[in-house]
Order: sequence, then C-alpha cells, then structure tokens
Amino acid sequence: MSAARSITVIGCHAGGEVGNVVVAGVDPPAGATVREQMETLRADDRLRRFLLREPRGSVATHANVIVPATRTDCAYGYVIMEPTEYPLMSGSNTICVATVLLETGMVELREPETVLRLEAPAGVVEVRCACRGGRVESVELTNVPAFATHLDATLEVPRIGTLAVDVAFGGMWYAIADASAIGFELVPHEARELCAVGEAIRIAAREQLSGDVSIVQLAGAWQGVGAVSRNAVVIAPGRLDRSATGTGLSARMATLHARGLMRVGDTMTHASVIGSTFDGRIVAEAGQGIVPAIRGSAFITGRTELYVDDRDPYPEGYLLSDTWPGDDVQH
Repeated sequence: MSAARSITVIGCHAGGEVGNVVVAGVDPPAGATVREQMETLRADDRLRRFLLREPRGSVATHANVIVPATRTDCAYGYVIMEPTEYPLMSGSNTICVATVLLETGMVELREPETVLRLEAPAGVVEVRCACRGGRVESVELTNVPAFATHLDATLEVPRIGTLAVDVAFGGMWYAIADASAIGFELVPHEARELCAVGEAIRIAAREQLSGDVSIVQLAGAWQGVGAVSRNAVVIAPGRLDRSATGTGLSARMATLHARGLMRVGDTMTHASVIGSTFDGRIVAEAGQGIVPAIRGSAFITGRTELYVDDRDPYPEGYLLSDTWPGDDVQH
C-alpha cells in the first residue's frame, strides 16, 4: 500500500485501560511547554479524532503523543488524548507511556530500577520503574498534588435523587459518590448502568457544584489503610474505565486525608470493576492537599502503522451512538 504519511502507534494497556502511545509520524506541535503543545493540538483536534474515532479507534481508546521534552530535566513529554478531552494528567496513561519508552528502547532500561522524569501537561512527573529481564514489571509515579474542595456536598440528580458527593482534584476533577448508596456492588454486569448513573452525576455536579468536574468515581466502602477498596470510574461520554484509575485513586486519597482517615506514609489499593488494581501512597502533604504516588503495571499489546490516505472519505473518523454513548455523537 502506498500512503502519503504513516503514524506509528505502540498498543498498550494498564489495568485493562487502553493507553496507546504514538512514537513516530507526528511532528512536535507548537508550544514552549507541553501544556502549550497540548493546547495547540486541542485547537486543531484533527489528530485526536483520527486516533480515537472509528475506524482506527473507539470510545474505549486513549492515545498519548510522545513529544520532545521542553525541559532539560525530563526525558520526554507526552500529550494525553481521551474520548472527549485532553486531560492534564492520567495515571494509567503515564504508566503506559513509561513502559513503552523503556521496553522499546527509546529510554535506556536499567535493572533493577529505572528512574526518569516526564513532562505531562500538568507538569513534571517522576516515575520509578521496577525492571527485570528487559521488561518493566511495575511503574510508580509521583502525581501532581491532589486536594478536595467539597466533602459531602448535596447534589440533586434527576431520576436518582439526593446524593452526598465529594469534589476533588487528582490530576482530573472528580465528583465522588458512594456506590452502595445508589445500590451498586461494582461488579462487571453493572457496567452499563454504572455509566448511565455516572454521566447523570457528572452533568449535575457540573451544574450545581463545579464546572471543572469532568469525571465521576462511584466508590465502594473504604476498607482502611493498607487494604483493597473497590471503585468504578465513569469517563465522558459515558463509558467505564477498565483500570482502577490513578487520578481517581489520588483524588480519593485526598478526600480521605481531608477527613483525617489517611496520613503521610499510609497506603491503600483500588480495585476496578474487572479486578485490576493500582496501589496508592501519600508521599507528603501539599498545602491543604497531598502529594500522592500511584503504582501499577502496563503491557504492550502490539505495534500498528496508521496510514493517512488523502482519498479516505473519513479522514477524521466518525462516531455512531450505538458504540459512542450520549446524544452528541459529533463531539
């Protein structure tokens, strides 16, 4: 096949959440920082649509575009692309990026541990990668500061009723609700209903509490320091995160710290609906919030060459509501 241009993508997932990594074929966007480069890509948005929409992507796919770092103390930068937004930070995507950089040789892998700094749109992220046999066994990232702005705020949700929710930042802005209060056990067969309820909570939280909220966590009962607690995270436009969600774990630890239930040095583990886990740890306090660390593992699933064909009638892909939830399928 002849093609005017190709884009090289390394397939990867962390805890079941797809976080593909674009390693070649995309010129660095304009911008003095990775945050500015993200804004350049968002203003155009053709690349995100090309990567995430059908026929090349899906609502369950994320993409991370590797760019040269704009800081001398970082190995690379990366721009995170999700179905409807460009997050400043993502735990699962960062774990995928670090794993791909090391296992493809873009960054030298050193055993038993490789430490590197990456530039995310949110800022510098330090990752510590446990390595053995030429593979990355786990990645621990020190996240940006996390903090809570609302605890037990009253939220009126159509067809659900009155809920008490927390609002917290863990790299993304979360509304966090008690899953059991809505009747959920956080098991796989509830996925579709979890998404419908999560989207209703997101919309209500944006209208009633904070317009910054872009993601919802339905939290299972907290089992205590060092134990495994369950959660489900609903991502716009209404689909379930397969992983335990690093920013969600950060946001939840921030609310637990605000309530005096977790302290510096304490740990907890979040399990997703499919049973995958991320480990969390409070590294330090930061103002009224915390500096969290998240640990998980990612796995490379393949290597793909995506072709840009000028004859393609769908150069930016397309969306249909049978697979892309919500009414606005042209987002």
